[in-house]
Amino acid sequence: MSSKKKTSPKLPSVPGDRRKTIRKAMMVLLEAERLSAKDISGEVRISEKEVYDHLDHIQKTITKRGARLSLTPAECKKCGFSFKKREKLKKPGKCPLCRSEAIEEPLFSIEKI
Repeated sequence: MSSKKKTSPKLPSVPGDRRKTIRKAMMVLLEAERLSAKDISGEVRISEKEVYDHLDHIQKTITKRGARLSLTPAECKKCGFSFKKREKLKKPGKCPLCRSEAIEEPLFSIEKI
């Protein structure tokens, strides 16, 4: 008889919910300073498109906690038009006045109420 030990099969590891950790990391960044979606994207290593999706969820979450997502509106670099009334978080494509595509990105931060 051989003296080989029986080993149980190795179970695959289950990854954690990555979205929760990304959102938490984004919230920590936004509580510390005012950032653009591009800056956030670089810090948490996700695409800008994903940043905007997460910002929607973060906005709902922090409202329940007595805070708010502060937004510095996008602004046209050519004529200075400010997108103050814009509801969407994404950067606009063109300026409605001069049709320039040179738009300064909106900035985001979290403020306690």
